[in-house]
Amino acid sequence: MPDLQTLLIWIIPILFAITLHEAAHGWVASKFGDHTARMMGRVTLNPVKHIDPVGTILVPAVLLIMSTGFIFGWAKPVPINFNALRSPKSGMIWVALAGPGANLIMAIGWLFVVFLAINMNIPILLKMAGAGIFINILLAVFNLLPIPPLDGSRVISALLPNPLAYRYNQLEQYGFFILIGLMFIGGFTYIVWPIVGLVLSWMSILSGLNLIGLMNFIFS
Repeated sequence: MPDLQTLLIWIIPILFAITLHEAAHGWVASKFGDHTARMMGRVTLNPVKHIDPVGTILVPAVLLIMSTGFIFGWAKPVPINFNALRSPKSGMIWVALAGPGANLIMAIGWLFVVFLAINMNIPILLKMAGAGIFINILLAVFNLLPIPPLDGSRVISALLPNPLAYRYNQLEQYGFFILIGLMFIGGFTYIVWPIVGLVLSWMSILSGLNLIGLMNFIFS
């Protein structure tokens, strides 16, 4: 079982990541005419409003017990009424991309914390910032998978003709099982992790930091 320091290193970035992800969906939806999330109090940075019993509590707890070396999770999805959007098709795309986009912005934000931690020589802050970068990139990549009900599927659905979009969206009832199946056949190994590594490499080049080395440091 990880110690308190390790828990803080992972839990704080996770709470920030999932909160901003869901709040971004609701905020962009309200800008496009759907105020459902705002009326339900979901356009907020209060993490309690976004807690999902499975994704925010059960899955991270299982990963902790299994001593996987990292903690992952997700929040309760923000309710969106796509029919209420002024332009349902384009609005759906922007709302869907808002969550992953917020995570990528937050990953960049954690990058500045890395510089701060290095300059101030604070190892625990450096590990937390590295975890923040990793979690946010992972959430962005994972949510952009074209599997309903993930954000990537919303983008695909908006681009398809209505009859095809309807049939495609029927996969949502099987989405959870498809994701579990992908995990068992190595979908994360061959799809998600390489993309996460590619994004980390790009960020390393642009920032001049060895982020791959930082990932090895936080997982050590």
